[in-house]
Amino acid sequence: MIIGREEELRILREALDSEYSSFLAVYGRRRIGKTFLIREAYGYRFTFQHAGRSEGDRKTQLMAFEASLKEAGYPADFKPVNWAWEFEKLKDLIRQSAEKKKIIFIDELSWMDTPRSDLMTALEGFWNGWASARKDIVLIVCASATSWMLSKVIHNKGGLYHRVTRQIHLNAFCLRECEDYVRAQGLILNRDQILQYYMIFGGVPYYWGFLEKGLSLPQNIDRILFAENAPLKEEFHYLYASIFRNPEGYLCLVQALSQKKAGMTREELIAASGLTNSGDLTKKLEELESCGFIRKYSSFGKKKKDAVYQLMDPFTLFWYHFMKNEPDDEHFWTNQLNTSAIHTWLGLAFEKVCLMHIAQIKKKLGISGVLTNVHSWFCKADAETGLFGSQIDLLIARKDQVINICEMKCANAEYTLSKKEESSMRRRISDFQTATGTRCAIFPTLVTTYGLIRNSYSDIFQSTVTMDDLFE
Repeated sequence: MIIGREEELRILREALDSEYSSFLAVYGRRRIGKTFLIREAYGYRFTFQHAGRSEGDRKTQLMAFEASLKEAGYPADFKPVNWAWEFEKLKDLIRQSAEKKKIIFIDELSWMDTPRSDLMTALEGFWNGWASARKDIVLIVCASATSWMLSKVIHNKGGLYHRVTRQIHLNAFCLRECEDYVRAQGLILNRDQILQYYMIFGGVPYYWGFLEKGLSLPQNIDRILFAENAPLKEEFHYLYASIFRNPEGYLCLVQALSQKKAGMTREELIAASGLTNSGDLTKKLEELESCGFIRKYSSFGKKKKDAVYQLMDPFTLFWYHFMKNEPDDEHFWTNQLNTSAIHTWLGLAFEKVCLMHIAQIKKKLGISGVLTNVHSWFCKADAETGLFGSQIDLLIARKDQVINICEMKCANAEYTLSKKEESSMRRRISDFQTATGTRCAIFPTLVTTYGLIRNSYSDIFQSTVTMDDLFE
């Protein structure tokens, strides 16, 4: 059963009804459900399907392709010469097919593109010189290496330039889609529990499939991550190794970012990671961003060259907080409940969830149709200018001359604002107005789980967004 993905399914199925051949590119991070989506869309009926091997040189990849040809009914000889020859065999296989539309599905294409490979040249020749001249082919290529897919296929500057008919960037589920999945599986979890699981695994469908009926949420987390044979105990290392050929440099970057909540500038990252300032560093940061592990944002009022990089992947954040030191307690999570470590992590993780649900926050605020820019902002204390030193993790700058300064608080009940917190909020607003010189109206906004208790300090907030609003 497939949850959500209505627009993606429409695009895939429209290709079957097209008068001409279609070339579709589907990309998105590992475990996001690309292969499942494509198989479901086409009812598991393919003229030819193949998945690249995560490891292996050019010969290994060619032999695997040959095996897939044999599986599809082609009399393979297992003496592959090069990719051009393999695509000639694929043409023969297609010619033999009686299907009205020949659906060709090549998964994990980036793994097949080994050093000094002629793969992309062969693919270009197959599509430009043959398949596009027919009217009966649907070619789908897929990869988890998002940046590779963008540069080598979608934005290809060679023979595949503008050849892709449609592209699908498959994103993670939002909270509402995860709730739909939980209900479809017959799991008994309330929204607070769904939110907590989302804080660990984000909206990656694969991870939600490990939840087991009859177990509490802490029991499930222990079984999935901390038990002796936990299915996702080694997932962190496999995740990065499966996307990046040499993951060490990428891991240096995410480890550095895991230490600083607000993120780091490029210069700070270089100092913390030990990597050199180079084009390779730029490439690694772009790849991490395109896969959704980090985000790049500009602080309000700052130039693009002062951009900040921030860790966004919930599972990576969780791993560095609780799994890096390999705890040997099979009931680690259950035994850690209500500790200060959990409370600290909950606050950080909730902020990440909010940043992933800006559309839902805007909807609650009634500004879905208003052009906005999302920023974070900080300033250092400066006695000369009267700045106290402040950090704002989320502000929404609106075209209607209003800025929502958002305070994000994870609580297990309605939130009670104290006098100290109200004073802190006023100082941050004062710092922001003084440092930026903005003339926009400032609307302090609270994003929290269960709402706000009204008291003598709560009126500072113009609006309140709750957990239920994030599920919209």
